[in-house]
Amino acid sequence: MGGMDTELEQMLADVGPRLRSLRRDRGMTLETLSAATGISVSALSRLESGKRRPTLDLLVPLGRVHRVALDQLVGAPATGDPRVHLTPRRRRNGSVVISLTNYPGRVQVFKQVIGPCTPKLVTHAGYEWLYVLAGDLRLILGEREVLLRPGEVAEFDTSEPHWFGPAGYQAVEILHLFGPQGERAHVRARPKEHAAQDHQDC
Repeated sequence: MGGMDTELEQMLADVGPRLRSLRRDRGMTLETLSAATGISVSALSRLESGKRRPTLDLLVPLGRVHRVALDQLVGAPATGDPRVHLTPRRRRNGSVVISLTNYPGRVQVFKQVIGPCTPKLVTHAGYEWLYVLAGDLRLILGEREVLLRPGEVAEFDTSEPHWFGPAGYQAVEILHLFGPQGERAHVRARPKEHAAQDHQDC
């Protein structure tokens, strides 16, 4: 029984460093993470340093923001099944997001079906790759706008204002890779003449 208690205590002790590494890999500050989760900066700092015990009310919002399952946050032993159990997430405009990876601190891969929506440019730390599977994808990068057809790829630094979605009224299906490290942008697609004028949330 003592061995089990020791193992549990070690698992809990490892949560703080794991959360710190995860946050830093994503280029987030404690202040940014606090705003995204509703958890105070001091609570996050104490959790990462091991001075506060991890609880569900802290781990659940952190898992949501980092897109990481709870068992990965606490380092639960692997079950031996290498398959990723897909859980589609549906949004109000008919879009569907399916996470294809589970490991924190690495490139995150998603399959997305994006429904029609109005553009809103955003910026954040990281680097993104988009591969079009079906439909036409409209990508806005700052003052530039490009159109991607099935089989075309775009990659860009997400510190540049950007937005992507269907080029028309039909949904577009893509593979979306997100990495924590930003690099210089490269676009491999056909340019369009006019950038979007109206920016609203999808």
